[in-house]
Amino acid sequence: MSEKEYKLSPVGKVQAGPDGYVLKIFPKYRTALNGLDGFGHINVIWWSHYLDTAEYRRITESEQPYVHGPSSLGIFATRSPVRPNPICISTVAVLGVDIDKGLVIVPWMDAEDDTPILDIKPYHPSNDRVRDVHMPGWCRHWPQWYEDSAEFDWSSEFVNAH
Repeated sequence: MSEKEYKLSPVGKVQAGPDGYVLKIFPKYRTALNGLDGFGHINVIWWSHYLDTAEYRRITESEQPYVHGPSSLGIFATRSPVRPNPICISTVAVLGVDIDKGLVIVPWMDAEDDTPILDIKPYHPSNDRVRDVHMPGWCRHWPQWYEDSAEFDWSSEFVNAH
């Protein structure tokens, strides 16, 4: 199988501020928001543009990123935005949708201001939730549910977070 390049075009950008986050969708994609306001959560696929360098794209392994983790992990075993293709996915709650203005209001997401949004998909339990999840021992103590993550002390889990 030969390698092939693909072209991706952002559909909008993240606007991050002290009062929350807004996904600003470009005018030509705003009709794609029709029907989204009925969903409580969405998956936002975004491009980690600050880490899109040749150097970061070559990284395939990370030295102990997690305090309780092994001494090294392959990048595909992490949620790090440093990857061969810096594509990230965040599941976020939907607080509101304004189709005319192209806005999706969300309380928080792990992306920076002006981050390019590649796509939005509705979160649906029949596709996105898994009943029998298996996790390695080093991260088994992490929250089991999205809602519990906000109260979890994530800073104590990352080696370089201190």
